[in-house]
Amino acid sequence: MASRIVLVGCGGIGSQLLPPLVRYLSNRPEPRSLLVLVDGDVFEPANRSRQACSNSDLGSNKAEALARVARDDGLACQAIPEFLDETNVRSIVREGDIVLLAVDNHRARALVDRHLGSLSDATLISGGNDETDGNVQLVRRRDGTSVDGHLTEIHPEIGMATEEEPRGDGCQVLAAERPQLLVTNLMVASAMLSCLWQITERGSVPYSEVYLDAIQNAARSRSWFRVPAGAQ
Repeated sequence: MASRIVLVGCGGIGSQLLPPLVRYLSNRPEPRSLLVLVDGDVFEPANRSRQACSNSDLGSNKAEALARVARDDGLACQAIPEFLDETNVRSIVREGDIVLLAVDNHRARALVDRHLGSLSDATLISGGNDETDGNVQLVRRRDGTSVDGHLTEIHPEIGMATEEEPRGDGCQVLAAERPQLLVTNLMVASAMLSCLWQITERGSVPYSEVYLDAIQNAARSRSWFRVPAGAQ
């Protein structure tokens, strides 16, 4: 298992992913991964409809609040109460990391995707949703080679993100326009955890992306493999 698992974004998807992720990691044999939580936002009352936080967490930084949950289960956890940006991405996402990216904007996705291209070995599991649809993309760097391609190749719109794109409050903006469903966050979080489990326990995953449909209760995967299966 990777020595570090980095969860970037502790809101709609990340907060739903955190409790089962902690149970999974804390019950694996030692040595266990260090869990790193990254988010510059705070829990607000409006978050309660779609984010896993308690009344005592309101007003607290999301990463620090969820780190307490992880530590209560005996898991080593580092909280970074910052938004990911060009000044800190290199220190936060490192060689050998498994990154669970649960952000709500393409700017942050593109930033992590570009940085991964400079690493020799790292794994990115990126999840997102749009009301009742969701998807999870997998980007693997192995020996300086991209197994799956990159987010900006699979979805060019991610690479077109601008610095002016909203950061940190994207879900609240969407909620005001068309309310997101809690079940979509849960579907995406579950698919991200499934992907992590396969990488950790089986060493490989037979897909590069999963599409999720909450209305049809369906999941569909597809592959973007660039290298032979044996090199995955």
